Amino acid sequence: QAQLAESGGGMVQAGGSLRLSCAASGRTFSTYTMGWFRQAPGKERESVAGIKWSGGITYYADSVKGRFTISRDNAKNTVALQMNSLKPEDTAIYYCAAARRPYLYSSDFVKSVDNYAYWGQGTQVTVSS
Repeated sequence: QAQLAESGGGMVQAGGSLRLSCAASGRTFSTYTMGWFRQAPGKERESVAGIKWSGGITYYADSVKGRFTISRDNAKNTVALQMNSLKPEDTAIYYCAAARRPYLYSSDFVKSVDNYAYWGQGTQVTVSS
């Protein structure tokens, strides 16, 4: 059974950095688009970043562009999210996700929650002002 497990969350002051990691097991996701999403209290889950299976194409939400970097290591079946210059509004539970089928990617596809079938449990990120 495929599983995704996030790690690296925590509490940091505004302006600080965190690196989230997502380890996949039970299935190789080297041909799947992977994404990071977040959900703040009382808000819908939203896309933060996504990466095509080859790693050559990435997507970022406008709110994190220039501050966050998504990367993947297909040999290790992992995905990472480097978060710099964190702001209080970045506070949320962050989820790693894998697309519902392999070899699917477009600029619209990557940011839709409905296109992902595999989800981790989430990791809390709290940014204090």
